[in-house]
Amino acid sequence: MSLMIDFIDETNEVSESDIKTIEQLLQFAAKKQEVDEESEVSITFVTNDRIQEINKEYRQKDYATDVISFAMEEMGEGEMELLGVDMPRVLGDIIISTAKANEQAEEYGHSYLRELGFLTVHGFLHLLGYDHETEEDEKVMFARQREILDEFGLQR
Repeated sequence: MSLMIDFIDETNEVSESDIKTIEQLLQFAAKKQEVDEESEVSITFVTNDRIQEINKEYRQKDYATDVISFAMEEMGEGEMELLGVDMPRVLGDIIISTAKANEQAEEYGHSYLRELGFLTVHGFLHLLGYDHETEEDEKVMFARQREILDEFGLQR
């Protein structure tokens, strides 16, 4: 199983080693979630200022957040599903604030890489339809996140 991942580091701060680990984590998560082979996802690492701009523009929330996901498979109003088209599955985009990842890693007492992994898996599960709007949904999503991270080896 092979996920096609496009990494964009607007901060120029994420190490090649961290990107490689995040890629391996996403491949692991895709296998665990039985995602179609050759599905596509993009990961963009940004500053707090940039994620605040995105959060304000798309979610009408004027503050920096840690991760935002844009699922491509959610149908918007007036959109039509393409059937019978032999194209790869495009899951969507995950945008992560590296500054927030650093802040939260320190706050929670674990490594920057563990926090980056958590935010990546969190965003990835959102792309697959998981959510945490209700307490029940949150339990399901957070349990799945923890399971993936623990099995991969990025425990708290």
